[in-house]
Amino acid sequence: MTLNRRQPPLLEVAKHGLLSSRASQPQGIVSSFLFSRSGFLSVLALLLLLLVFPLLCRRPVSALLYSFSLGEVDDGSVSRWKDYTVARAAAFAARNDTLIVTAVSEPFLPLLNNWLISIARKKRQDQVLIFAEDYATLYEINRRWPGHAVLVQPAPDSNAAHDYGSQGFFNITSRRPRHLLQLLKLGYSVMYNDVDMVWVADPFRYLDGDHDVYFADDMFAVKPLNHSHNLPPPENDGRTNICSCMIFLRPTRGGKKLIRSWIEEIQKQHWSKAAKTNDQPAFNCALRKTAKEVDLDLLPQTAFPSGGLYFRDAHWVKRTQGLHAIVHNNYIVGLQNKIRRFKDYGLWLADNHTDESPLGQI
Repeated sequence: MTLNRRQPPLLEVAKHGLLSSRASQPQGIVSSFLFSRSGFLSVLALLLLLLVFPLLCRRPVSALLYSFSLGEVDDGSVSRWKDYTVARAAAFAARNDTLIVTAVSEPFLPLLNNWLISIARKKRQDQVLIFAEDYATLYEINRRWPGHAVLVQPAPDSNAAHDYGSQGFFNITSRRPRHLLQLLKLGYSVMYNDVDMVWVADPFRYLDGDHDVYFADDMFAVKPLNHSHNLPPPENDGRTNICSCMIFLRPTRGGKKLIRSWIEEIQKQHWSKAAKTNDQPAFNCALRKTAKEVDLDLLPQTAFPSGGLYFRDAHWVKRTQGLHAIVHNNYIVGLQNKIRRFKDYGLWLADNHTDESPLGQI
């Protein structure tokens, strides 16, 4: 309302002692200060501060402005992030009602940074939403890149780097479909990636058609270049092996039905030392059960190869060069082993290219 109110004349304001009698003249107090040497130096110093400070703290100006708007200027680990909701985080990060999503715990932040740099090179980092699986991760990401991390309580114990097959790995990955269903219910399309992936091209160009769900095969057997996009038939053991680490979902009835079925299948599983399960078998069960009701699309193997193929078949990699979109560093266990293999194949960006990451150097 104050913007639309008619302002009193300067002379009337001056009568109340708010301005001197010279304030209505062109060379008033403010003008005199701005055009003085001290005023010029003050303005110059402010401009330099706005340009240099984000570089020193490795945070973009947009992130700093977002911090100011939240009243969170110099400490990202404030209690307010505990109340940061998925709905608010999704609305902040989504572009064209689409999100790029991952889930991560603190030990895997270096892999997260590597993944983010590869996405930033495709100019899509602003639509990334990170499900933090512990409070340390939530606070650290939002300190460096405010608004892009959210935690769904209760948080699992994620202080250790849980390797594939461990109970900790199962506890974290079993939360994945619930995160995705929340976003679908809010009306967002979602691309989910694990953090042990690298984008070498923009994967969105491979999302042909208007299917409910897109996914990649986790097999390392070479497929024909023009292979079918249908759900593959079961192997001899009656199972399919679709990867649950790279999925694109639309907020359709079919997309939600698949995720609900995935949640139900996970609830039937129980981790034990004898049966070191994870979320992927449940995902494959859900795919087979809902295949007739959900519009599914198998993505091309050339664009979305498993680690069992990409890192073990140099001839195939050379033959399909230029066709790859996302490389998955699976079929290897251990955080340091994954980092070492990325380095061996020239896919580790988090040492020399941290200036390209919204998180800076971690």
